[in-house]
Amino acid sequence: MADRRQATASDDGSAARAPEAGRASAHDTVRLAVVIGALGVVFGDIGTSPIYTLQTVFNPSDPHPVPVTTDNVYGVVSLVFWSVMIIVTVTYVLLAMRADNDGEGGIMALITLLRRWSSQRGRRAAVVLAALGIFGASLFFGDSMITPAISVLSAVEGVKVVEPSLDSAVVPITAVIIVGLFLVQRRGTAAVGRVFGPVMIVWFLTIGACGVAGVADHPDILRALSPTYALGFLSGHWGTAFFALAAIVLAVTGAEALYADMGHFGRRAITRGWLFLVLPACVLSYLGQGALILDDPANISSPFFLLVPDWGRWPMVLLATAATVIASQAVITGAYSVASQAAQLGYLPRLRIAHTSESTIGQIYVPWINWLLMVSVLTLVFAFRSSAALAYAFGMAVTGTITITTLLFFYVARAKWGTPRWLLAIGAGLLLFVDLLFVAANLTKLAHGAWLPLLIGLTAFTVMTTWQRGRELVTAQRARQEGPLREFIDHLHTGQEPTLRAPGTAVFLNRDKETAPLAMRANVEHNHVRHDQVVILTIKTEPVPRVPAEERTVVDDLGYGDDGIIHVTARFGYMETPDVPATLAMLDPAETEGPLQLDQASYFLSKIELRRGKARTMAPWRKRLFIATSYITSDAAEHFSLPRDRTVIMGSHIEV
Repeated sequence: MADRRQATASDDGSAARAPEAGRASAHDTVRLAVVIGALGVVFGDIGTSPIYTLQTVFNPSDPHPVPVTTDNVYGVVSLVFWSVMIIVTVTYVLLAMRADNDGEGGIMALITLLRRWSSQRGRRAAVVLAALGIFGASLFFGDSMITPAISVLSAVEGVKVVEPSLDSAVVPITAVIIVGLFLVQRRGTAAVGRVFGPVMIVWFLTIGACGVAGVADHPDILRALSPTYALGFLSGHWGTAFFALAAIVLAVTGAEALYADMGHFGRRAITRGWLFLVLPACVLSYLGQGALILDDPANISSPFFLLVPDWGRWPMVLLATAATVIASQAVITGAYSVASQAAQLGYLPRLRIAHTSESTIGQIYVPWINWLLMVSVLTLVFAFRSSAALAYAFGMAVTGTITITTLLFFYVARAKWGTPRWLLAIGAGLLLFVDLLFVAANLTKLAHGAWLPLLIGLTAFTVMTTWQRGRELVTAQRARQEGPLREFIDHLHTGQEPTLRAPGTAVFLNRDKETAPLAMRANVEHNHVRHDQVVILTIKTEPVPRVPAEERTVVDDLGYGDDGIIHVTARFGYMETPDVPATLAMLDPAETEGPLQLDQASYFLSKIELRRGKARTMAPWRKRLFIATSYITSDAAEHFSLPRDRTVIMGSHIEV
């Protein structure tokens, strides 16, 4: 018996260890797949920065050129390295990515956190910072227009290094690639996304290997990793170094993507991808390019491609083009996400959104944003015609977004975690000093293109804040027209509003629980009819990405349990698309005063026609802008997944 029990114990132990080993192996595989996915989506923008950063810094046609001397090369490479370490590694990877909104990151997540705290605490500072955050999100739209243009242009410009006679073909080739990129957006990125990760792994290994070859020829360049060279360059050559910062900031473009895409891949996967592959590869590339410039100052014309051996330049041009397309895809998808979240939070009208993947919630396609971006990117390509010219515009968008994110993060750190003020003063002071130094340097390029992202950002900010203000005015006016819901239900129950009851179920979509739906009031007052079962449905967008199914709905009988009229509140996160029929199908018949006849239910919508009124609620030009913006509002029936053949729209008009 003893031997048998011992054998059994041994077998059980082996059997127990085997599943644990299998689970660990499966977990590691999934974790590796997430890291590879992050490499393909998150790091495209910042991973292609080595193509044009040093070339732009030493561009002889710059209005404030940086002379190619040994001290300047060491100083620039050192500044690039420490800028990447301070802004990307410290500000974003180590700090900002710890401030998430239920797993979601990015400047919109910070805005929702600030809005939540301002409503709870009434702090004016939180409201002001939230408005500043909206401007940061507006700058991101400028980034989304400039990134595809400068990235693809810089890659295609590599053909000039291989075959100078193809110089005139750079812009047309770039335009064709960009048009093709935007045309395939409607198909989604699920299929293409599976190859993004491996392509970017090849990219980072290749640029890292080329960098190693350059460092091997001039190993002294490794001394640039010391901060003394960056500080010495700033203190000893302040005039040159300050203007150089406007181009050095290109090394950190795409830092916001690490934070914005955190909800899709998680902080751990992004951190590992950055620290173990992307950062080393980019640093080696910058060091190798610096070594190449030290060997021959003429290499400043295209140090990235000249670092590659002659036999490998055509493959590198093709690989760089693929990498920049991936970088563009990432920022385009980010623009869809920001626009979708802004619409859910009330800063933009309801937009038509198509989900392009059944398994991945975050993969969406927003047609209106897609075509706006395509026209904007093509305009930039034909207007600027080179990556060097666009670089002046690019830096302003990047530095503005980074500075606002840093400021919002430190407010969150104080409000959420209670971080001591003295520690915040030191940390925020140092990081904001670096950020504002870059902003100041880019302001010197206002006349050379830096005005462009500011103009785009101000335009987007004006549209978003005008829509929010106009929406508040329309909501208040609607509330006066609709009247109190409880009072309306009481009149129906007491017979003060004589009506006939039609068989079936009617669903009235309404803004809130306090007022009666305009469509229902019109049906009762003009047609003198109501359905046996009436569902007044309010859809609320919560300041969280997603709402659990068990917390989705709240049912209220409105004071009467036998009249067939109920109110349902359906809660969705700002990353979700409401599906009304599916949500109502989840309701318990015991809560709805009997089973709802959803297969034959009629859905009623109230359509509001906006007119410009004489009341001084907004400036006349803002009223015109608000009404014009309302025309891009998506079809409500489609947005809420209503069956079109059973949807009734009843109109009204409101003056703003």
